[in-house]
Amino acid sequence: MQDLRLPRQIELDARCAAIRGVLAARTRRLWRDGALEVPVLALTDALGAELRAVLGRGQLRRGLEAAVGALEAEHQGLVAVGRQTGRQSGERISRLCLVASDGAERFYRQVERCLATHATRVLGCLLEVDSGTLGKVVYRRDTAVKLILADHKDAVSAVLRSLAR
Repeated sequence: MQDLRLPRQIELDARCAAIRGVLAARTRRLWRDGALEVPVLALTDALGAELRAVLGRGQLRRGLEAAVGALEAEHQGLVAVGRQTGRQSGERISRLCLVASDGAERFYRQVERCLATHATRVLGCLLEVDSGTLGKVVYRRDTAVKLILADHKDAVSAVLRSLAR
């Protein structure tokens, strides 16, 4: 986690070391035979409040399909800009994928594939909460939410800052 290039806003923030500490404190594989280790996070009141704020700003996508679609579209845009300018975009985290802990192995394999494909700009984390609780906390109603994606760098920074509260 120490070599992870977090959003510039976070790297310049006085809480950067604390945020990195939370991300590195506990990691695990998404599924039994998975190759990717992700941070394991508690769904704290501060994190829940920030996720609701990000949702209110329209910077949160719900579900694996929506997340993959958004990331693929962004990737195509980055490739096109790179062709036009002759420059590649920097390898810095600008998206945050949070997954509930009660998904099926197949779901986690798909999540891992997505995270591996977009590893230079997407940070995946496993929340210590089931999909029903995640839905209640973020959407304030009884709905199962297995995955959410913060799809704007300011939203990612805000959510990461909430980890240090």
